[in-house]
Amino acid sequence: MSQIQPSSKALELGRQVLRIEAEAVLALCDRINGAFLQALSLILNCRGRVIVSGIGKSGHIGRKIAATLASTGTPAFFVHPAEASHGDLGMITAEDIVIGISNSGESAELLNILPSIKRQGAKLIAMTGNEKSSLSRDADVHLDAGVAQEACPLNLAPTASTTAALALGDALAVALLDARGFGAEDFARSHPGGSLGRRLLTRMRDVMRCGESIPTVAPEASIAEAIREITRGTIGMTVVISPERRVLGIFTDGDLRRAILKNLDLQNLTVNDVMTRSPRTMGPEKLAAEAVEMMERYKINQIPVVDDDGRLIGALNMHDLFQAKAI
Repeated sequence: MSQIQPSSKALELGRQVLRIEAEAVLALCDRINGAFLQALSLILNCRGRVIVSGIGKSGHIGRKIAATLASTGTPAFFVHPAEASHGDLGMITAEDIVIGISNSGESAELLNILPSIKRQGAKLIAMTGNEKSSLSRDADVHLDAGVAQEACPLNLAPTASTTAALALGDALAVALLDARGFGAEDFARSHPGGSLGRRLLTRMRDVMRCGESIPTVAPEASIAEAIREITRGTIGMTVVISPERRVLGIFTDGDLRRAILKNLDLQNLTVNDVMTRSPRTMGPEKLAAEAVEMMERYKINQIPVVDDDGRLIGALNMHDLFQAKAI
């Protein structure tokens, strides 16, 4: 059986689709106006939740918009309009905001539940491509997501219109995020199971080595003693501390190599002679992500962790951060 090969115009058609969809999204910039602010105001002052609804491809976009809102500080969920008329309308209360998505604004399934939404007293934000549609006319606020054409060569398949609706939903979510003062830690609490949550929630105290597992030596220790401590600690360094456990420096594998290259008489030197003084340190409440940034910026692989008085309480290296999946 012969394989079907794409025609020579496939590349240009692909580029044309991207151009059309990009232009559709850019055209929305001129429509971020008073209606957009009204929609934000309704949602910010909503004492209930945001319910997003749509049918077909608009329904798929609606699910994503609801998920984005929920993960960025605006409680939201998706209700299928066909299921709504068979009992799911009970999920909508007078204190909720409904976002109805329909490019034509004439989706029968959405229009069928409008009277019930109105009777409940919920507010309606319509996101359509037709400001004169039935859905737009019945809405408290209409957001214009219209496009000049679909990216489909037949101008039929929802392509540019769904991209525009998705982008407008993202614009709403981000504007709401900013208005609520929703920060990185809030975002992490919504994503505790993923890598984003780990990076944003993991702190130095969660991953650092403590107690006897921290390799340490006194400044008068011999190089041989320091090497044994580095080997025991398995983090590529030993911390040089005072009797009060204040960090005076660190002695690393790199320091040892540099001393050898300088042909120094290691048998007659102490750690104090070859250590790295005033090393980079961090507090236990600092985010592990900040440790990653510091390591990358200063090209270091280990960090001592100190308290407010500069006393050693922990240490870690890049491998510890990898194990904690903070990288």
